[in-house]
Amino acid sequence: MSNLLNVSPSPHVYGKETTRKLMLGVVLALIPALAASIYFFGWGAIIVTITAVLSCVLFEYLIQRFLLKKAITITDGSAVVTGLLLAFNLPSNFPVVLVVLGSLVAIGVAKMTFGGLGNNPFNPALVGRVFMLISFPVQMTSWPVPSGFGTGYADAVTGATPLAVIKAGIKGGEQVSALMDQVPSHMQLFYGYMGGSMGEIAAAALLIGFAYMLIRKIITWHIPVSVIGSFLIFTTILWHAAPEKNADPLFHLLTGGILLGAIYMATDYVTSPMNPKAMIIYGCGIGIITVVIRVFGAYPEGVSFAILIMNAFVPLMNTYIKPKRFGEEVKNG
Repeated sequence: MSNLLNVSPSPHVYGKETTRKLMLGVVLALIPALAASIYFFGWGAIIVTITAVLSCVLFEYLIQRFLLKKAITITDGSAVVTGLLLAFNLPSNFPVVLVVLGSLVAIGVAKMTFGGLGNNPFNPALVGRVFMLISFPVQMTSWPVPSGFGTGYADAVTGATPLAVIKAGIKGGEQVSALMDQVPSHMQLFYGYMGGSMGEIAAAALLIGFAYMLIRKIITWHIPVSVIGSFLIFTTILWHAAPEKNADPLFHLLTGGILLGAIYMATDYVTSPMNPKAMIIYGCGIGIITVVIRVFGAYPEGVSFAILIMNAFVPLMNTYIKPKRFGEEVKNG
């Protein structure tokens, strides 16, 4: 009788990773991009980031403490990551009051309404960003141009993003070859010298964070590579088909939020698929929808909308796109 086995409920396999450790890893991966934003945009980047992070943490605490009356989970780091990503989707001169409002929508509406971390169907930071874009389009499209670390929060000089310049010029009948002289070079775009939201600049810094998360196995390659791969294939086809009406694929990759979205937002654990095959389909959908919105839509950028649209399909993917069961019988012939 001493050799009887005691069977307990699942899960039967435990890992060393915790939510707090994973969120800390994401925060560390975002530090190079945050440093680049501070370098190019100055105090505005610091003020917007601190405001977004503190307000996200505060709202999560207040909602859990007084409305849901459940255990406080602000120490898991998820609210900090949401605040950082929300800040990365905003201009560095965005009004503080509106940053707080965006944090309330991200945490209160997109996350806590559904029960908190693990239950939200849509990426909270992107919900906050899209709410801001629809509600306050002027403030959300007044992009500061890089002016250096000493730039004050209120005295930032604004201008159009490279994507907006190209899209407006094409709409006005100009050729892309002429418009490219009005935007930063590809190398400047790679290092971050361009107007835009805080997380849209410095492709080099974003890629450093990507490498770190892959090495630490915080994320897998499936979603980022499928997003970027499908995005590059589609933009390359359009560029070869009509080079004077479409910018080259490298320009598209280095501008806007495609790298930020593919690496840090589409890979959100809660709102992305659970198996590799579904991840690749999910990523390809994001890449294709982004190009469709950029090239054929009214907005010069479409990453946020693309990710939220594909978030809606994740439950279906998790249900119908599954790996073969262990021990499943394979019929021959």
